[in-house]
Amino acid sequence: MSDEPGPFRFERVAIVGIGLIGSSMALALRDNGFTGPIAIADRNGEALRIAAELELGTSYHVSAAKAVMGADLVILAVPVGAMRATGRSIAPCLAEGAIVTDTGSVKEAVLEALNETLPETARIVAAHPIAGSEHSGPRAGFATLFHRRWSIITPADDTDEEAIEIVAHMWRTFGSEIELMTPQRHDRVLAITSHLPHLIAYNIVRTAYDMETVAESEVIKFSAGGFRDFTRIAASDPTMWRDVFLNNKEAVLETLGRFSEDLAILQRAIRWGEGDALFDVFERTRAIRMSIIDAGQDTAAPDFGRPRDPSNAPPEDEDERPINAVRR
Repeated sequence: MSDEPGPFRFERVAIVGIGLIGSSMALALRDNGFTGPIAIADRNGEALRIAAELELGTSYHVSAAKAVMGADLVILAVPVGAMRATGRSIAPCLAEGAIVTDTGSVKEAVLEALNETLPETARIVAAHPIAGSEHSGPRAGFATLFHRRWSIITPADDTDEEAIEIVAHMWRTFGSEIELMTPQRHDRVLAITSHLPHLIAYNIVRTAYDMETVAESEVIKFSAGGFRDFTRIAASDPTMWRDVFLNNKEAVLETLGRFSEDLAILQRAIRWGEGDALFDVFERTRAIRMSIIDAGQDTAAPDFGRPRDPSNAPPEDEDERPINAVRR
């Protein structure tokens, strides 16, 4: 490949969807030296107004089709369930050879939707930055959201190699660590590391508030660290997570089935006073926690590695932590 013409290998960008991820990508592009036009599209007029107020782009559009005209990189930062409709909308207006990438946390369904709706000349590079927070909207974005985080790229067998490298180079420039996976592998891995924990968090918070023997005020007043963490996760964007579960149904149900079986084993051990069995499980899971720290995915600092004054730090991701070292 020829020498890079600048910090990025594209000249005109369109970002469709200007929530937390879309706004953070716009900020990261500018923060890392991109000087070309950034067209921003969102169906939410208030989100567009805020994006314009924050000067996240150079043009603002309710129509995604208008935003992508002339762009050589199109970033789809919309909920997974909206990918098919978005693909249909932008297909007639895509420049020939344009790279279309996304940020969804489900990959098989996204690739299927885009391959069915986009023209053959589009170069589709499915991707998933493992970064975010329980906050949403364009005001929640910040330029370093992807710094020292994993960005997973899940190319199809026929994905253009140059397009893959262009997208990977963008994420590296943002400070991300790159991993290539098949879409199928990605969805199975994320089902256990991200999707199932969110489902459990939503259900635990719901159960706590549905219990007749516990008053709502007591749940809030006496929230211990574990429950606090669950409520943080359960505050995540409901539209995004509804679409995640519906579009990664098979992997989530398979993982949920295994989880239910393991939970039944713990339930039986508690019922029958099997302390040794409980201890063995807890000891093994503690070792896993230590291995996550050793791998640089978290720290051993008190309060699960979060700073004591959260106002001095950017929002944490729901279930992922910074990586100690970024390989280039």
